Amino acid sequence: MTVFFSVRGGVGSIAAGLCLGGAMPAIAADLAPHRAIYDVVLSEASERSGISDMRGRIAYEFRGSACEGYTTNFRFVTQIAVRGAERVTDQQTTTYEAGDGSMFRYVTRTFVDRRLDLHVEGTAMRTDEGIVVDRTEPVDDELTLPPAMFPTEHMIDLIERAEAGERFYEAPIYDGSDEGDRVLTTTVVVGPEKRDEADDPDAIGALADEPFRNVSVAYFDPADLEGEGLPDYRIAFKMHDSGITRSLEMDYGDFVIEGTMEELELLEADECD
Repeated sequence: MTVFFSVRGGVGSIAAGLCLGGAMPAIAADLAPHRAIYDVVLSEASERSGISDMRGRIAYEFRGSACEGYTTNFRFVTQIAVRGAERVTDQQTTTYEAGDGSMFRYVTRTFVDRRLDLHVEGTAMRTDEGIVVDRTEPVDDELTLPPAMFPTEHMIDLIERAEAGERFYEAPIYDGSDEGDRVLTTTVVVGPEKRDEADDPDAIGALADEPFRNVSVAYFDPADLEGEGLPDYRIAFKMHDSGITRSLEMDYGDFVIEGTMEELELLEADECD
């Protein structure tokens, strides 16, 4: 899985080296088109969160190639018990990212108890000035944001840095999350390559014999870095060189949720001429 998720209403990601203006070179790493299902449960929650239980399921599909671009379809349905009341949230996200990293298009709709709660939609282009975002929802406007990577290039950059032995770095990312109006700073920690561990429940199918790395990515709002310096959220996972991720841990400060891969289907890859 190449894309990572925020229950606040967007997709997040992991990511790539900063290109200060101009188009990125064509993305070269081989990412595996795939479809995956993850079961999600509440790991811990503070009293302040008011959450007593949370469970759900993530359905994720990644397709494409460097020549055709990359598409993702993501759905995250959760049932949450908060202070004695239960609600169901349904986040649905579709994205397209150009193979050369020059453009990123996203649509996210979040439903609460089947009623539309948030609609975020826009197109981001890389220019000499930075990232220019044409938003159509929740407002119709145009923003110019600092230079940043888009989600797939961020993941490819992570894989390439890991293979080169880099263990800690920072990189900016734009993924259209929240209301699509900000670039986030990511702090990435990458562990050494490992083989399957004992009691590794989601090393399933094609992943059973594949090496992986433990990765942790913290997402910061640059506007908040001068304060306490705490991340908006943090995601930890096991990453394979194919870009597939599993054993997810998503830490939002007041609560932590875990996702275990239950199903994995590898899809046919597009071939470039």
